[in-house]
Amino acid sequence: MQRLTEHDEAVLDAIFDPLQLMSDANRIGSDELEGDLTGGVDEKVLELVKSGVEAAEAGKIDEALMIFDEARERAPRNASILNDRAQVLRLAGRTSEALENLNEALTMTNSRGKIAGKALCQRGLLHRLGGREDQAKQDFQEAAKNGSTFARTQLVQLNPYAAMCNAMLREINSKS
Repeated sequence: MQRLTEHDEAVLDAIFDPLQLMSDANRIGSDELEGDLTGGVDEKVLELVKSGVEAAEAGKIDEALMIFDEARERAPRNASILNDRAQVLRLAGRTSEALENLNEALTMTNSRGKIAGKALCQRGLLHRLGGREDQAKQDFQEAAKNGSTFARTQLVQLNPYAAMCNAMLREINSKS
């Protein structure tokens, strides 16, 4: 039997475990915080964002929101902070507020760049959860144009033919 190429293995990995592509999505660095925005980000803002993420991961949602609000006061034109804040709002079940934050982040970035790609993916997931498949697909298409591999996997999942192929591949692999 012929061995799969690295590319073939990567495609199969993306099909069977698309969430693995998010493994680096939560890493925070000053380059991501600065993004396409004018002006740098001071160390205090970076520390606040890291603290906000840690608080959210610990389930301290209200504390995380307060920290992101402080970071936002210090860097009001930073779309990355809005994207992170939207994730916390989503965890709190405050979807409409999360969408507002994401829309504002996308306006700040003109829907271009790495931060915009993350915001588009997050908004696309919220649309999917709300049953708005067409809007989700549009967001994932835009995110894919911004270079998001996660968005590409979501587009595959939204394609009924791809879902059928995935089911067949799973069946074949389970028999091996």
